[in-house]
Amino acid sequence: MNRTLIAVAVATCAASVLAVAQGGRQPSPDGTSAAQVGGKYVAGGEAPAYQGGKWIEILYGRPLKRGRDLWGSGAEYGKKLNDSAPVWRAGANVSTRLKSEVPLVIGGKTVPPGEHTLFIDLKPNAWTFIVSRWAASPEFPGNKDALFGAFDYTADKDVVRTPMKLEALTYSVEQLTWGFADMTEAGGRLVFTWDKVMASVPFTVGK
Repeated sequence: MNRTLIAVAVATCAASVLAVAQGGRQPSPDGTSAAQVGGKYVAGGEAPAYQGGKWIEILYGRPLKRGRDLWGSGAEYGKKLNDSAPVWRAGANVSTRLKSEVPLVIGGKTVPPGEHTLFIDLKPNAWTFIVSRWAASPEFPGNKDALFGAFDYTADKDVVRTPMKLEALTYSVEQLTWGFADMTEAGGRLVFTWDKVMASVPFTVGK
């Protein structure tokens, strides 16, 4: 644990120095991706307005590839990104969060409305998508009730663990991106892209 604390402290200092060197720009800025379900367009005024929709959002840090070998291989696969944590935060800095105003069914399990943290267990050609009840701490090192990133993550608060569909891209995505695809009123897909990897997991809107 002490080595982990030291490693993160060094990484935090390095990130601060890098931000200063880049004119104050953060190397892994905050990102948000959102979709709405359950609403409808209502005529009136200058143009139809979408009303009654419920939000689904993903909040995450957006690191750049910057020429790195992100994934590694063999026994070292995923370890650079995990940074000594048991799983990956699926982004940068603060834990990736899923906020939903509706229940979501993922991998046969229902994720209730509210905020949950997202993680990925990285294995070669086998990624596992994790939805957890762990709260996200905005500051390192977190505490016994809230995690910063995936440090001190444990599986006892998992709500969902389900395989992700992995697809190889013909181009390289420079900045990590979460998004929504194939959206309908019944559901869609949560989609992760970075480097030449696209990973996704389907969901439906629960009742």
